[in-house]
Amino acid sequence: MGRLCCLDFARRGAILGLLLSVVAFAAHALTFPELTGRVVDDAGILDPATKAGLERKLAEFQTKTTGQLVVVTLKSLQGTSIEDYGYQLGRHWQIGQKEKNTGALLIVAPNERKVRIEVGYGFEGTLTDAVSKLIIENSIIPRLRVNDLAGGIGRGVDDIIQAVSVDSEEWKARAKQRPDDEPSLLDVLALLFFLFILFMIVRSVASRGRGYAQTGAGPRRGSRGPIFIPIPGSWGSSGSSWSGGFPGGGGFSGGGGSFGGGGASGSW
Repeated sequence: MGRLCCLDFARRGAILGLLLSVVAFAAHALTFPELTGRVVDDAGILDPATKAGLERKLAEFQTKTTGQLVVVTLKSLQGTSIEDYGYQLGRHWQIGQKEKNTGALLIVAPNERKVRIEVGYGFEGTLTDAVSKLIIENSIIPRLRVNDLAGGIGRGVDDIIQAVSVDSEEWKARAKQRPDDEPSLLDVLALLFFLFILFMIVRSVASRGRGYAQTGAGPRRGSRGPIFIPIPGSWGSSGSSWSGGFPGGGGFSGGGGSFGGGGASGSW
């Protein structure tokens, strides 16, 4: 019986290891633009004057608050969602101070017509998901829809800076006044997936209990313990930071900050 238990445990460990390898491979399969400054225009949609103006504004914001806000435009999301790409990009670049995790990204993917504000752990109390969504829907998307990409990005930067350093309480109050949105299809699917995993865990625990009752010693042959499936975006929820900073050109680099998937997205 002990040998069977060891084999069953080894089999479950092998399955979990395979799942982790698949997720790790998927994460590493993404490529990221180089962090060359506070504005990384990988999609080439900003003229030099606009880019220089944003750089100055973002540098001043960092000097006054020690927070880091980076604007990035992307050629492609490489087949993944902007939420997953933004979370992984923030961690790859390590935007924000390591001790405070006060980093944020304003991401625009013009080919997929997606925009996202990705928020580091340290800004989640001020730049909440609701505030991020308010900025995207009221300030950024209306301008992107009329092809004013520079205007949408510039207004988004202004509002993010205000929300985290000047009028944070006012922004949160404005976000609360908005009517509650209907749950999106993604939210519904995520809830169903969570309920399915919970059901599998409960069933597995109940099966193990019956095995103990039948043998009086251990789980019956064929019973299985809960299988935990890692979900991208859930790693690092304790707020721990990656060490060091990501070297970038122009004397700018991330400060070691960490991200947990906070923020909001939109389409135009």
